[in-house]
Amino acid sequence: MIITFNELRRIKDRLPSGSSQRIADELGLDVETVRNYFGGSHAAKECVGVHFEPGPDGGVVTLDDTTILDAAKRILDELK
Repeated sequence: MIITFNELRRIKDRLPSGSSQRIADELGLDVETVRNYFGGSHAAKECVGVHFEPGPDGGVVTLDDTTILDAAKRILDELK
């Protein structure tokens, strides 16, 4: 999947506090891995196949696996 960096950050910014930890717990990942998925630069134990390329609108992000993004969208749907 390809998404703009800014759109990925907008999704992350709409998540309630504690969502990164919740996603990490649900998926059995390190919380730093989840934060890096959304554009952070934390020391993480795992790599999740996120590739950032500079460009307009913050550049593009290629996601090899959308599991973390899907979990984030599920949390946002719960807020509706």
